[in-house]
Order: sequence, then C-alpha cells, then structure tokens
Amino acid sequence: MRKRFQWREGNKIDLMVDGESFFPVMLEEMRKARHSLLLEFYLVASGHITTRFLEEMIAAVERGVMVRMIIDGFGALKFTQADRKKLQQAGVQIVVYNPLHATKLTRNFARDHRKLLIVDQQVAFIGGTGLTDVYWLAEAKGSPWHELMARVEGPAATDLISIYNALWKRCTHQDLPPAPYAVTPAGDAAIRVTTVQGMYQQEIKASFLHRVNRSQERVWMMTAYFLPSFSVRSALRRAARRGVDVRLIIAGPYTDQPWVFHASKRYYRSLLKAGVKIYEYQPRFLHAKAAVVDNWSSLGSCNLDHWNLRWNLEANVEVQDATFVNQVGQVLRDDMHHCHQVTYDEWMLRPWHRKLREYVWAWLAKLALKIR
Repeated sequence: MRKRFQWREGNKIDLMVDGESFFPVMLEEMRKARHSLLLEFYLVASGHITTRFLEEMIAAVERGVMVRMIIDGFGALKFTQADRKKLQQAGVQIVVYNPLHATKLTRNFARDHRKLLIVDQQVAFIGGTGLTDVYWLAEAKGSPWHELMARVEGPAATDLISIYNALWKRCTHQDLPPAPYAVTPAGDAAIRVTTVQGMYQQEIKASFLHRVNRSQERVWMMTAYFLPSFSVRSALRRAARRGVDVRLIIAGPYTDQPWVFHASKRYYRSLLKAGVKIYEYQPRFLHAKAAVVDNWSSLGSCNLDHWNLRWNLEANVEVQDATFVNQVGQVLRDDMHHCHQVTYDEWMLRPWHRKLREYVWAWLAKLALKIR
C-alpha cells in the first residue's frame, strides 16, 4: 500500500467530544495566533458560532496574522455574502472550492469535505465539525449534533499543513509562506495523516481494511452514513467470523439524510448473520467518524461510504497511543448505551412495509452511485 505520509513520533493529541468541548478550545487557540490561521471547512453557515470565528479571524488580521480560509462551494451555501465580504474587507483571503455551476454537470459532485484549523503552523484541529450552530447546544434547533474533534500538536501537524497547502496552491497557484519556526516534538503519540482524493486515491479506506484484516480483538466503528463498499463489508464479516468483537455505531432516526438511514439497511442482514453487532444511536444526530481496531484509532472527516470515497477530499489522523485509543474506545462504549442494538432475530421479523421502503431507497442509492 503506497503511503502518502509516514508515521510521525513525538505528538500530543487531545480528544474533544461535542461543540461545547471543542469550539471554546479552538477559539482560544485562535486568540493565541501570532503568525497564521488556516481554516478549511466543508459545512459553513452564518450564525452564532460562525460569528465567533469571524471575530477571532478579524482580530487576528488586525494584529498582523495571516488568515486564510478554504470553504466548499456547496457546503458553504448558507455562509452569507455579507459575512464573506466582512472577512475579505478585513484582509482574510477566502477560496471557494469547486463553486457550483450548471455547465460542470457531474463535476459539481466533487466536494471538499475536510475539516481543519491550523494555528501558527504548529497546532492543528481535525475531525468532523463544521462552522454552524447545529453543533452548538445554546443555538441548535433541537439537540446539537454529536461530534468528535482532535487537537494535534507536534510533527504530524506538518503533514496537515502539507495537504492544506496543496489545495491552496491548486486553487490559487500560490504556496503558503513557511512558518518562522520549526515544529518540535510535543508528546509521545505516533500519528499518521491519511487522505481520500476521490475514487483514485483512497488511503483512508485502504488503511482501515489493512487494520481490520489483521485485527485480533476488536473493530469498533462509528459513522454518520453507513453505505460501505463491498470490500469494507467483507472485511467486517470476516473479522466477526474469526471471533473479533466487531461493532458498528450508526446514526439512528435523527439524521440530516433520512434516505441514507433507510438505504443502509440493505447491508444489515449479512453483517448480523456473520456476528457483527449493530447499534443505532438514538438521542440525536450522530455525525462523528471514528474507528478503533485493537491498539489503533482513526478519526477525521471520512465516513467510508460510497459517496465520500467517490467524490470527496477527506482527511483523517491515525493514532497509536494507548491513552488516546482508550479514550476513543470509551466514547464509543458510552455511546452504545444510548443506542438501540439491532439483533438478527428482530431484523428478520420486521414488517413488509419497512422492507419495501429499505428496498426502494437502496435501489435509488445504487442508481446514484452509477454516476461515477
């Protein structure tokens, strides 16, 4: 397997659960910036939390910090022109990745789904959040989305800067100016950055399969959208059959894409029959993307679903650090207590109208995937 980035030692990584945990830390780190702020977010919508980020970005420019922002042409549709103009007038450079246009046809499906904040090219935040109030308890209409983010400090931040710089250069034909100081070791965690760049470069998937195929004790996976490829489904079934504890935590009835919730059901029977345990998260929308395989963990933006792997830019961090892996595992274990566990016997007894709905949505999902 060709690796774009290698494992880097000497990192510090902190796990943060939900917006009330990670947004204040991100904003505080932005206040400390003295050289640069680099932001890259798929989902951006004007509102309370985005205004807080705008204020910190503008304040940073006023004290001489370079501030650059990459937003997605579709994911940022609710980011108002007034807010964009406010940033640009303050001196923030904004790039819109793949703006929507009728003449692009299917190329409109190619999206930048990554979520990154890099401060002074030293500290990086990566995970699944967007800049929108749906992640913020005080402002969310209903319950806030359940999400995970990680703060990374150390040599691994260099590779996150590299993927940001590559996209910035692709869009503007300009390189980022280097930081005036080198990245130094900050802890004991080994971290590797992995990416997806559409269907032609799928390192996140390849690395996950590599780990699952060699798993010995557990494969626990959390995902918002469960439309896995045949290779992923096969690997999960094989692991369960050889006695590995395979558990899937999947978004339940609260979701922003109900059709995915129903279409994903077509995979349940074979997985349950093989011994895979399936949990549907109940309290609110589970938007987090994380996995634990034995002593290894992966966290980031990628759902490992058909659509993400065909069209999107994605970024994850893989971690080998006992403390962090145990923390992620504990979050997944705690979330299982808020899930409905689907059993094989229950699944086989579901009514005909549910089967019909699942069949229709699964057929439409399969049809959509033929676009590419």
